[in-house]
Amino acid sequence: MWIRTVSWLTVMLMVLSAAEDVNNTLSGVVGGSITLPDPVPERGFLSHDKPIIASVSPFGLDVYLNRVQWDRNSGLFTITDLQKTDSGVYTIESKTGRVFIKSYNLTVYDSAPTPAVKRLAGTSDGCRLLCSVDKRTSLLWYKDEEILNQNHSVFSLLITVQNQDQNSSYRCVSANPADSKTHHLNVRESCALNLGQTGIGNPRIRLFTYAFPILCMVMMVLVGCLIKQRFLRKKRQESLKAEDVQYTTVQIRYDRRNQGGNPPEPSGGAENATLTSIYTMLEHHSPNQTTPGVHV
Repeated sequence: MWIRTVSWLTVMLMVLSAAEDVNNTLSGVVGGSITLPDPVPERGFLSHDKPIIASVSPFGLDVYLNRVQWDRNSGLFTITDLQKTDSGVYTIESKTGRVFIKSYNLTVYDSAPTPAVKRLAGTSDGCRLLCSVDKRTSLLWYKDEEILNQNHSVFSLLITVQNQDQNSSYRCVSANPADSKTHHLNVRESCALNLGQTGIGNPRIRLFTYAFPILCMVMMVLVGCLIKQRFLRKKRQESLKAEDVQYTTVQIRYDRRNQGGNPPEPSGGAENATLTSIYTMLEHHSPNQTTPGVHV
């Protein structure tokens, strides 16, 4: 009677221990591997949802699932090339040495999707950044080491970056219990701070913004040079015309007797030698006079 009671208590303790240990959870990524933490150094079993998939004996390892490996030195089981169908309860049972039964609940996840960040229209005080993924997962926005915003099982997550925070480090993280992906970004490039919604963060627009004033200045200088050149040309032509025209004094002689002689040459030296003075005398006459009184 006493022996039966002890045996029953022993079995109950082992069952309770296994039931408690199943609360131990493990996570893996599709295509990755997982090593179960409890060793079976000499003799024991590994089961998945009750069916045995590997056994250890003094003669070696008997594997019933070809993706299970056993390290003879450490006594640890490793499952490679994980698939989602590998999720479930794994139980390790050691029969010699340290005798125990321990269970783990393994969940295999897809790898975390890679997040992408784009800038949305903002205000003069800052801009909005949207982090998005192609399948539902947990998303987190970090400013330096502080979590700004987070949500679970979503496609996108939005934050607003203020202009005074432009020197901080920002990153968006997509994560599941087994994997995570991070997108780091430079706020100065990703968000055109202090420029509102002008879109000057675009390299082409930024180049145009810098080049346009310079181009305008060059055009103004060229137009000014053309105007100045035309002004100088016009002034030069007027000067040449003024040099081609020379003037002399017209003298009127009242002594008719001297009109038949040679008129006196104007003074001025050799530079006016080619000039001739014309003398004329206008007289009033009546209509009956037939001989004009004008002499040239």
